[in-house]
Amino acid sequence: MNWRKKEKNGVAAVTQLRSGNVHPFGALRGYVPLGTGEERIYHQMRQAIPVLDAAVGKLVRLSGGFEVRCRNEIAQEKLEQFLKTVPCGRGQFGIGNFLSGYLDSLLTYGRAVGEMVVTKGKLRAVCWGDVTALEIHEGKNPLDMVLWGPDERGLVRPLPCQQLLLFTTMNPEPDSPYGVSMFRGMPFLADILMKIYQTIGTNWERAGNIRYSVICKGGEDLDPAVAQERGKAVADQWSRAMEDGKTGTVRDFVAVGDVEIKVIGGESPILDSEVPVRQILEQLVSKTGLPPFLLGLNWTTTERMSAQQADILTSELWAIRRTVQPAIERICRTYLALEGLDNRVDIEWDDISLQDITEEAKADLYRAQAEKYRMEAQGG
Repeated sequence: MNWRKKEKNGVAAVTQLRSGNVHPFGALRGYVPLGTGEERIYHQMRQAIPVLDAAVGKLVRLSGGFEVRCRNEIAQEKLEQFLKTVPCGRGQFGIGNFLSGYLDSLLTYGRAVGEMVVTKGKLRAVCWGDVTALEIHEGKNPLDMVLWGPDERGLVRPLPCQQLLLFTTMNPEPDSPYGVSMFRGMPFLADILMKIYQTIGTNWERAGNIRYSVICKGGEDLDPAVAQERGKAVADQWSRAMEDGKTGTVRDFVAVGDVEIKVIGGESPILDSEVPVRQILEQLVSKTGLPPFLLGLNWTTTERMSAQQADILTSELWAIRRTVQPAIERICRTYLALEGLDNRVDIEWDDISLQDITEEAKADLYRAQAEKYRMEAQGG
């Protein structure tokens, strides 16, 4: 393992675990390829499986909002107004809409990128971008990263204003700076689930578009030419009856002799898909960290969120908040610094309340009653 030591402004940066080895397919130090098309698979999974799309949306909304606390009233007032009205692209305004798009990308792809738009020395907008079009290179310091993106000619080059870019990763691995998507490990199960759904659709299409087998018996003693002519006549009449049925016209089919009519594939039962579909959905939902009934999966008649489930989900949401908080703080500090104000700021997230309001009220009542009895006992 190589030791690296670089000095900048008299400060030494020593790394032992990130040696910046040369990539075998390129001479650029610190280059990390984009991967094997996982991003496209994750995007298609959200389009094909509504439960996964709903899970991402609910996690984004459950993450909630926040308030900022500045050192003086002027900075507090101006920053609050900026966060409420800042343009964030695509017709969206407010830091809440930016955070929704930023979190959506973070959960789906394992990383998110944003940009602070500065004109005439003022922060005018905050936008999120497409992380699938970016590459990551190691910067001058092994702990820094440089984002590369396509230019007007389609060539991938370092983006010019790195200090105005926001980049967040979720659970990055030691050998890759791109982060880990919430959908990691799901494509295999999602492929099986889509095969089951496609098979269900095919079976029901067959059930709604029946094919028949018409067999005319007793023609062994007839002349072959006569038998062929009779079979052709039966086939023509049967085809005419079926065509009239498509237009809503009722037409009887009358045949002379022993004619047997069967439904093709009618003996094949439609497989029960409830058990395998539920098993796969249980695996997919468990990765999201959400209780199944929040996604409309009511597998029991009296299912509700327990205190343990609420605590686990709350910890998941706080982990997401901690991941994106540095980007929010950087936006706030940049705005205050460009306004010439004290840029020290604290982020206070809204409380997460997932318990039933009635149960919380009962718990408060029991605690108040216990405190009252304790005071009475001490006084007596």
